[in-house]
Amino acid sequence: MGKNRVLASVLSVAVLGLSLSACSASGPTPEEAAQTLAEGLAELDVSDSTFLDSTAEEANTRLAEWTSGMEPLKPAVSVTSVEETADDEAVATLSYVWDVNSTENDYSYETTVALQRGGEDDWQVRFTSTAVHPDLAPGDHLLLETGPQQRGNILGAGGEVLVTERSVWHVGIDKTRIEAEQLDSSATALAEFLELDPAPFAAQVQAAGPEAFVEAITLRQDDVSPPPVFQAEVAEIPGAAALNSTLSLAPTRTFARALLGSAGEATAELIENSDGALSPGDITGLSGLQREYDDVLRGSDPVTIRTATAEDARSAPLFEDPGKKGDLRTTLDTRMQLLAESVLEDEPSASALVAVQPSTGNVLAVANGPGSQGQQTALLGQYAPGSTFKLATTLAMLRSGATAQTTVSCPEELNVDGRNFNNASTYPAQFLGEIPLIQAFSQSCNTAFINARGDVSQAGLAEAARSLGLGVPAPIGTGAYFGSVPDSADGTLHAASMIGQGEVLVSPFALAVAAASIGNGSRVSPVLVQAPAEGTGEPVATNSPEPSASASPTGTDTDSAPLTAEEAAALREMMRSVVTEGGVQLLQSVPGEPVLAKTGTAEFGSDTPPRTHAWVVALQGDLAVALFIEEGELGSTSGGPVMKEFLDGLAG
Repeated sequence: MGKNRVLASVLSVAVLGLSLSACSASGPTPEEAAQTLAEGLAELDVSDSTFLDSTAEEANTRLAEWTSGMEPLKPAVSVTSVEETADDEAVATLSYVWDVNSTENDYSYETTVALQRGGEDDWQVRFTSTAVHPDLAPGDHLLLETGPQQRGNILGAGGEVLVTERSVWHVGIDKTRIEAEQLDSSATALAEFLELDPAPFAAQVQAAGPEAFVEAITLRQDDVSPPPVFQAEVAEIPGAAALNSTLSLAPTRTFARALLGSAGEATAELIENSDGALSPGDITGLSGLQREYDDVLRGSDPVTIRTATAEDARSAPLFEDPGKKGDLRTTLDTRMQLLAESVLEDEPSASALVAVQPSTGNVLAVANGPGSQGQQTALLGQYAPGSTFKLATTLAMLRSGATAQTTVSCPEELNVDGRNFNNASTYPAQFLGEIPLIQAFSQSCNTAFINARGDVSQAGLAEAARSLGLGVPAPIGTGAYFGSVPDSADGTLHAASMIGQGEVLVSPFALAVAAASIGNGSRVSPVLVQAPAEGTGEPVATNSPEPSASASPTGTDTDSAPLTAEEAAALREMMRSVVTEGGVQLLQSVPGEPVLAKTGTAEFGSDTPPRTHAWVVALQGDLAVALFIEEGELGSTSGGPVMKEFLDGLAG
């Protein structure tokens, strides 16, 4: 919600003889006097000057009155020219520039000031109200008017509006419309009607001033009864009211909330730390992209400058700027985001689904389930990827000379330096022993991949991961965790790394990027928040906030071999086998192009048996998806049905 802020002051008419010292080896000059005046006007402080018939303090008081209507602004003042009109007289032309808002449209004008030699050591300035503005008549003052705040929208793919001003109710108790003895009963009744805890709200109402409107809650109008009905329901409670207003909101209460964040009235702390940019009542970003890009979304306020009399009779505008609404562009797809959130809504533990378009790197969905409790699991979570990391391990094996048909050894159990590694309890016995690599991949044989540790060094494994984008920062426009794979590890740590355990960590977002790289045939650089290129209006990725918000990813984008089209094709072939022969054969029935996938189960914690994360990554056409469930069983059993629901929903 914006506000109209008028800053004004009554300007006194005065003619002051201003004496400005300007001594030099060759004597004072009018140019020096004019420059001293310009510098003083720019600082709104002419204390260095002397006056014929008044003190410097009086001069500063007059100057403050003339310019206080422009607070908190100060002008930039410079000398344009000085022309000597007689032996002891000159006229200085001064240029004023007022930076009135964040647009490039400044208010500029010129004034003239008469100078007169007052003696051998100084020039005097005849200082009137027209030295501040040429149209400032005696008795008038400058008036700065700021129009309503125009908060920008957050846009999604194709320019679709995600966050915009939407109708809300501010519901509360108006203490001017109720007797004191009714406060407790009305506050309790309203809290119960709104399904809030009555005691804290009743105490809040009692503590507020006698004319306060004490808000209980802000509700979307779409979430309650139609306006006349809802207002009538609230009004049945003495003193209660529902005030009609708007707020910058997403399509639903949960829509990408951890990412987009919220906006609301500036808090005292935000105002204090804003360097004057915020005032009480201003709407500002409170969290998420709304907070990170508040300077963009707040845009610039409309501004009008006039002259006005002491009685507030106002002139026609001297200057007008309509302001600018600063929209923020993202790559989110509304339909895909809503669907992603819907398939996670029944998951009690933390969960996330991230979708990326391989051909562009555009992030289409960043969904967190209710079990994440508002945390950004999708972008910032750090979890062991389990067998989904076999995408990187397989790439490293291909680079060491293996092919899809290379025979590998898949024993039931493998001991490495005293630690036993096993396959999942559901691993089919018919795929134990000597099997081709593609079968070890489709059935997810842990021991086969650990057995390859002699051919794949830890450094080679980390490099393969970086080739897929794991551990490689990219300027997506907000904080994200891109993963971490140690460049060095020995013994059991190296063995665990081969199957996505040990010290290997990823986020759901990072795995989606890895899958997108395989789908694209080369490493993808993801994009989430876009900004217009200078002078073009075309979207480009922004480098604002740091790419890794909470841990240092390994490697850089220059120290890994690029993923080749041939390598990506081999990985896609193996991912398809997971759907046709492996643990997520239920994805075969998804309509549309063939689905490719890899499941993962990652152990964590110290329980016996250990708790497990469930993962599924999938490719279908120009879409890469990563699904994560913090407290799952197997990736195939916990994640497979959820992935199918999502892909089926997109096809429907």
